[in-house]
Amino acid sequence: MFDCAYCINRRSSNTPRARFTVDEVVTLTIEFYKRNYIEGLFLSSGIIQSADYTMEQLMLVAKKLRREHGFAGYIHLKSIPEASPWLIEQAGLWADRLSINLELPMNASLERLAPEKNGPRIKNAMGQIRERIQEAREERRKFSPAGQSTQMIIGADESNDADVLKASADLYGNYKLKRVYYSAFSPIEQASRLLPPKPPPLAREHRLYQADWLMRFYGFSVDEIASSGDAGMLDLEIDPKLAWALKNRGVFPIDVNSGARELLLRVPGLGKRAVDKIIVARRHTKLRAEDIKRLTSSFKRAAPFLITADHRPSGLTDRADLRQRIATPKQLSLL
Repeated sequence: MFDCAYCINRRSSNTPRARFTVDEVVTLTIEFYKRNYIEGLFLSSGIIQSADYTMEQLMLVAKKLRREHGFAGYIHLKSIPEASPWLIEQAGLWADRLSINLELPMNASLERLAPEKNGPRIKNAMGQIRERIQEAREERRKFSPAGQSTQMIIGADESNDADVLKASADLYGNYKLKRVYYSAFSPIEQASRLLPPKPPPLAREHRLYQADWLMRFYGFSVDEIASSGDAGMLDLEIDPKLAWALKNRGVFPIDVNSGARELLLRVPGLGKRAVDKIIVARRHTKLRAEDIKRLTSSFKRAAPFLITADHRPSGLTDRADLRQRIATPKQLSLL
């Protein structure tokens, strides 16, 4: 029923249509589950007849799986923001996670490319789900216990990476989303002239996932991440953590035996687990380079930014070729 320019199933497309019935989806899921082919179901749909009708069909799949078949696997349902709040609430009783796709980071893009969609209405629906999840936790009952998530299409409009990450930060902060998924735009047949003729580099999607991880688990702000690239776009050649470190060399090197945890988390090559192990180990001994090598497989990347009991980088962080020396062939091949 909708005519989103970037969707192969849009109303104005002449693509042949097909859909599963509720019972067909239930049967397929159970048969695959019994054979250990799958551990759960992710169920999405275009808008059929109306938003309420589609949401009801999605909800009935989850309800039948749980009540009639005792299905104990994971269920993730796409929620239709235009649907009745009652139907979305019913879906949350049977699904582990609900998702409402924001699809594009800027309202202006939604208005232009997806005329039936409305950014404020989508976020209002997200807010209602957030409230229901919180209420259920306080009352110790089940409602979408794995939270909610969303998806954004990357490269279908003029949004840069900073715009995308700002939208994600808003969703994490104000709507308590568990995850934002990034999907690179893929050109479709008979596409609208409003769309770009080519897809974005696959590396862009990958870098956004890395940047998202830095925001959620490493204490980086959107502005810090975005400033590591140019014109609001992330560096495609190297990961955003390394890009930030190279542009902020004055912060380094960090002493593993005395540096604050939040600074160690900004060292390229050190993940959260490695940093936590360093914090524990240094209480008992002075850490040397060999100790760090045992804690991370990426010591080569970390070495120019670290001080240990027997290692101090000598001017390496000022070398013009440091970027090429640290970036791995695998990273560069993503281009």
